[in-house]
Amino acid sequence: MKMERPAWAGRNYTLLTAAAVVTGLGSSGALIAAAFAVLGAGGSATDVGLVAAARTVPLVIFLLIGGAIADRLPRHRVMVAANVLNCVSQGVFALLVLGGEPRLWQMALLSALGGTGQAFFAPAAEGMVLASVSGAHSGRAFAVFRMGMNGANIGGAALGGALIAAVGPGWVLAVDAVAFALAGLLRAFLDVRDVPPREPGHGLIADLRDGWREVISRPWLWSIVLQFAIVNAVVAAAEAVYGPLVAREHLGGPGPWGLALAAFGAGTVVGALLMTRYKPRYLLRVGALCVFPLALPSAALAVPVPAGALTGVMFVAGISVEVFAVTWMMALHQEIPEEKFSRVSSYDWLGSLAMVPLATALAGPVQDLIGRTTALWACSALIALLTAAVLCVRDVRRLTRRTEAAPTDSAAAGTGAGTDHASAEAPGQVPVTGLPGSAATDDITPR
Repeated sequence: MKMERPAWAGRNYTLLTAAAVVTGLGSSGALIAAAFAVLGAGGSATDVGLVAAARTVPLVIFLLIGGAIADRLPRHRVMVAANVLNCVSQGVFALLVLGGEPRLWQMALLSALGGTGQAFFAPAAEGMVLASVSGAHSGRAFAVFRMGMNGANIGGAALGGALIAAVGPGWVLAVDAVAFALAGLLRAFLDVRDVPPREPGHGLIADLRDGWREVISRPWLWSIVLQFAIVNAVVAAAEAVYGPLVAREHLGGPGPWGLALAAFGAGTVVGALLMTRYKPRYLLRVGALCVFPLALPSAALAVPVPAGALTGVMFVAGISVEVFAVTWMMALHQEIPEEKFSRVSSYDWLGSLAMVPLATALAGPVQDLIGRTTALWACSALIALLTAAVLCVRDVRRLTRRTEAAPTDSAAAGTGAGTDHASAEAPGQVPVTGLPGSAATDDITPR
């Protein structure tokens, strides 16, 4: 039987989804490969954290500029240029590792180049995905998009872990470089003839100030961004630094750790499938409740539980965090004017990632100071406490789904937040990741 593409899944949506699947296959394994490349070169836990931080620092620095540019230039061109930069940086990284003598400063520099590319890619990508379908179908389209992307992460993480164990991390990094090249090629074929030209802005600073006003006028938005500034930082420390170390010492190496990450990916696929049918009335109340299970992986690593139990914990965390990711993107798409979406998205990403470099850089020293087990329990406790605090914000509990189009200017900034709109049975509607920003996660999962 021939499978027909849904009527709402047009050319651009299909190309964007295919490109996300390709990069998901390469990048989920590359995240594991980068950590084991540092360890294989004789690096310590602190060195793993420094290389991870080197990627995130330029990402944080250039995010706001990337968002402003994405609202000024054709977004697909910004995405393709970023893919080219990521392809080059990962390709050189692979050559150094395969050559056998990568130095710490070289790996950190290449990670920084990759982070720079992501800073321009992420805000543009979030604006493109939801602009490729009509508002009536945006929820289901985004859930399907993430289902494909997260499904690729399942195979990519499991295959990446197996390949690292079999042939080393260098070849996994090379696969990621090829994936970026193919994704850039797919995005180059996006049809943008019907996209209206952007109105000229009043300068970069004015554009950024305008985006800032959009953020601070919505308590539900800035409170959740503040929450994830810390949540993402501790998750990054736990999974990018402590996770590989626990895997090496207690779980049997990169293979079981890759399987656990793949289980998280499988959970996100199940969560996305659920969100194609589930239409919560209170978007962020449901989403915030689903952040609590994100505290479980750090606790499991702290024990540490056997590999099988860790895999189960990661699966549950993947389901719940995917529900949050989709409800979060539904809220943004519903409340933020399209012409300002990339700028608001860049502030979202900035808040979500600002503390990640510090957390990953300090993960090793903190482990030396208080012990890895205590550090992991602290990560778990912070996630639970911050999520409970966000649920105390009235607008988070009361923002509801509606079917009207997103507001067209900042005068409508308060619409939806703190008011009880009527429930609407529209098709149900996230990343990093996923955490806030997840629609754009080509090689990181910020949320």
